[in-house]
Parts: sequence; structure tokens; C-alpha cells
Amino acid sequence: MTRTFLLTTTLLATLTGAAQADTLRLLTWGGYAPDDVVQMFEEQTGHTVEVTKSNNEEMIAKLRATGGGGFDLAQPSQDRIMGPQQEFGIYKPIDVSKLNKDLFIPSMLEATMKNTTVDGEVYGVPHVWGTSGLVVNTAEAGSVKDYTDLCAPEVAGKVSYRLKRPTLIGFAFAMGEDPFAAYGDEAKYTEIMEKVEAKLIECKANVKAYWGGGDELMNLVRSGEVTASMAWDTGGWKLNDDNKDITFVAPASGALGWIDTFVLPAKGQADDAAYDWINFVMQPEIAAKITAAAGNFTASKGADEFAEDALKAKYQASFPPEAVDNIKWYPPVPAGLEQIEGGVLDRVQAAN
Repeated sequence: MTRTFLLTTTLLATLTGAAQADTLRLLTWGGYAPDDVVQMFEEQTGHTVEVTKSNNEEMIAKLRATGGGGFDLAQPSQDRIMGPQQEFGIYKPIDVSKLNKDLFIPSMLEATMKNTTVDGEVYGVPHVWGTSGLVVNTAEAGSVKDYTDLCAPEVAGKVSYRLKRPTLIGFAFAMGEDPFAAYGDEAKYTEIMEKVEAKLIECKANVKAYWGGGDELMNLVRSGEVTASMAWDTGGWKLNDDNKDITFVAPASGALGWIDTFVLPAKGQADDAAYDWINFVMQPEIAAKITAAAGNFTASKGADEFAEDALKAKYQASFPPEAVDNIKWYPPVPAGLEQIEGGVLDRVQAAN
């Protein structure tokens, strides 16, 4: 009788586990799992999907509170993977052999895997991405091709950018430095930032205003007060709807890119469903539906061909393949660098 009871209990546990494995508990951002995509996935795979919308801070907090439990697939930005994994152990390694790697833009897959590797194991692969670079009125500031061109006499008094990290990083790359390579060398990073500080102080006369919010910048560009600025790609494309001369330009030294990833929480119970979801949504036609919902493109190779015609044209004009491969992806920020950057930004702000 005891033996029968044990066998029955084991069988029930196995069946229950199998049933749970058919449900994918997805922790993601708004727009990354649109209803029509979820429905198609469920119909084609037999899995069901439970979507919880979140953001970086909440994702890490939820997974940390449960030790990586409660979800089967999550989508933090790539700079939120290495640190939390080293400190809290909230993810499990990704078996890259279970992914259709041919679906990914190779440079993005390679960069994300590199930036999310801990102790030789890969913990993240790319999904949705975006960049900051240059938004330019090409009729009035067509000579602006890189960040440091914002300091040229031709655009004096008609330039805007933020006094934030992206400006420091962008100017560093345009000046021939590699700030990301110096992340592990505080002295070298300080040296680079000192050069950038001098350049930004020299450039102050060109700046109409340091923008703080997106609406502020959009108004400055629409009014013609600003003809060249640092900003994000989707902002440039939105302005293009109003004025065809204004668009996003990927800088010659490389746009600065962020990527929201796919990760497997440490205690996830439906890895097979998670891999199925990744391979499903990275198909170009499906990825284009996510772009339509989220407003940003994905790391799906060729998905731009299936995007809405106007958006496809803007994307392809801003990002020929060589510009995509030249994107500088943000790695995790080591402790101590924010203090260095903060000092630089304060001194630039205070300079006459």
C-alpha cells in the first residue's frame, strides 16, 4: 500500500510538473508581448503565456525576493545581468544550443553574450534595442556626422545635449578613446573623462540649452532653435514625421546602444517553453509585430523588412548594416565611475 501510494504521488508530481511546464510565466516590458503575438504562440505551440509587465528595478527586486523564482523568462536590460547574478544568483545559464542563432543580428548576439557572461556561462541574449546618437536638421546642419561636430562653428548656438553619461561616453568615442574598454581601469577612465571635460567646456558656447526632458528637446528642434543635438533614435524618427529634413543620424564613431534581453530566472520551471518563446518571437515577421507594439526594433535579423513602410524607411536610412555593427553597447558600470562622471558634469555645468 505504501509502495502504491508512493508511485501514485510520484506520477501526480510528474504530471503536475508537465502541466506547469506548458505555462510560460513571462516578466517583461510593455509592448514586448503583444496580445496577437501571444495568441499566435499559444496556438502554434500549445503553451500558454502569463505576462507580467515590469521595468528593470522591479524585475530585479521580484527575482531577488524569490531567489529567481516566480517566472520562467525575464527581460532586464543587459547591464542588469552580470552584477545581480554575481551578487544574488538570480539567473541560470542559457543553453545557446537551444536557440536558433541564425535569427539574430550576429553583432548584437555576440555583444550581448559577451556582456552577460559570468564565470564562462552566458546569461543573456538580445531582444529589443535602441540607441542614442544625433538628431540633425540635415538641411541646416548636414555637416554634423559625429558627436564632436556639435562643437563646430557652423552650428554655434544651435546645439543641445544632456549633461548626462551618454554625452560623456559619446564624446569620448568621437575623440578616439574607448571609455568602455577603460571601465576596469579607474585611472585610465579618469584620464579619458578629463579630456572629455575640456572638450565640453570648450563647446559650451555652441550650446543653446542642455535639455533635461524629451519634450523640451523636441520643442527646441521643432522650433528651429536647435538644428543638431544628441538624442535617441525614436525621437529623431518622430520629428521626421513633422519635418522630413530632421532625422536620426548614427554617429561616425558609433551610436550608443541599450538592449533588453532574455534571461532565465534561476528557479524557472518551464525552460523549454522559454526557449520556444525566444525562437518564436525572433522570427522576422513576428519581431516586426513587436516593433509595431513597442516602438523599437529587435535583434531579429531582417525584421526591418516586415516593419511598417514609413518606419522601415527611417530605420534603414539611419542604420545601414555597417552602422548597426558599429553600435557601442553599454556594458555594466563598475562601482566608482559614477562619482568620476558626476564630478566632470558638475565642472562642465559650472564653467564659464
